Amino acid sequence: MGELHQGTRIAVVGGGVAGLGLALSLHQRGIACDVYEAVPEVKELGVGITLLPHAMRELAALGVQSKLEAVGIENLESVFFNRYGQYIYKEPRGRHAGYPHPEVGIHRGKLHRILYEEALQQIGPQRIHTDHRCTGVEQDAMGATVHFVDVQGNKRPSVRADIVIACDGVNSTIRRQFYPDEKVAFAGINTWRGVTVHKPILTGKSYMRVGSIHTGKMVIYPIVDNVDGQGNQLINWMAEIQHEGESMNDWNRPGNKADFEAIYADWKFDWLDVPALIANAQHILEYPMVDKDPVARWTFDRVTFMGDAAHPMYPRGSNGAAQGLIDARTLAELLAVTPDAQAALQVYDQARVEPTARVVQTNRTAPPDLINIKVDELSGGKPFRHIDDLISQEELRQISENYKRVAGFSQDALKAPR
Repeated sequence: MGELHQGTRIAVVGGGVAGLGLALSLHQRGIACDVYEAVPEVKELGVGITLLPHAMRELAALGVQSKLEAVGIENLESVFFNRYGQYIYKEPRGRHAGYPHPEVGIHRGKLHRILYEEALQQIGPQRIHTDHRCTGVEQDAMGATVHFVDVQGNKRPSVRADIVIACDGVNSTIRRQFYPDEKVAFAGINTWRGVTVHKPILTGKSYMRVGSIHTGKMVIYPIVDNVDGQGNQLINWMAEIQHEGESMNDWNRPGNKADFEAIYADWKFDWLDVPALIANAQHILEYPMVDKDPVARWTFDRVTFMGDAAHPMYPRGSNGAAQGLIDARTLAELLAVTPDAQAALQVYDQARVEPTARVVQTNRTAPPDLINIKVDELSGGKPFRHIDDLISQEELRQISENYKRVAGFSQDALKAPR
């Protein structure tokens, strides 16, 4: 096995989950890099994220599992209901399902903060450059030049590197250079995400999918325990609805309850009052549910893509962060054993493009909430006497297992060596 030349200059563009995961993975293998993040100051922004066992496996290898568990909530179960609040199916999750790692609901900002602080400590603040928004990259025979501006749009000094990894998100500037005519794919699904202080729902460790995107769906799970010292939790929720021909929600903009609350007006169940959950939200953000068609290649000579810049996917299976972390570990391992960095980028491309393309397509066509959609079809969208009148629990379990297999977190996949 060879070793990457110690003088190899690696520029990581984007300090999100994938970019920081890559920096930490490289550092573990004795390889230096510099991370360039667009925001001037890293803050705890956003709402909730679910870290599935294959994401936690990667995060455990980076040494942050205990810190994440301390500020998140370990999921006990995943539960499915129709829009009348009728029970459809449930299954244990994470350690409770026999996985070696937990499934954790956490505030996205806390996940980012923990990775950022770990990178500052492990790699050093001199290698983490904030207020550097990438405007483009140029390549020549000797290397690559990455161009930046600050938050005011003023030019910053350009950076020379031997390889450049674009971790700059779904709207990646670097990816746009290589796919200039590409558009995000929007199929009429708009979403609103909020967080609400609320008493624990069901077990207090339950991840809930209620309804379907065709008539209104809610994903609900806790992300902070005892948030107020009175036993209440911070509950993360996402409302989704699909309308053909609908205009696309803005990105990360404050959401307006009036745009969607009517869909859920009669969702008052004996186990949850959904209108009250929405009405009492601390804040609401709106997003479109978008992805991009998978592309045949990510690597172009000295430049490659990673995370959401490589494989933007619907946030239906809690899988985007996991796949980005797997990208990061895969490339770090290859750079650690391949003397030629450009050759490592090519092997990384061959290893990751096809598996992530399958996840993108499956999130579109057969996500975990296919369970809810299938039951809606079988019931004609009406209440049922008992779920067993429509479909067996074993058939529903198979839908769930099929998704886990494609997404890479079946029991068999996680028992295999990394």
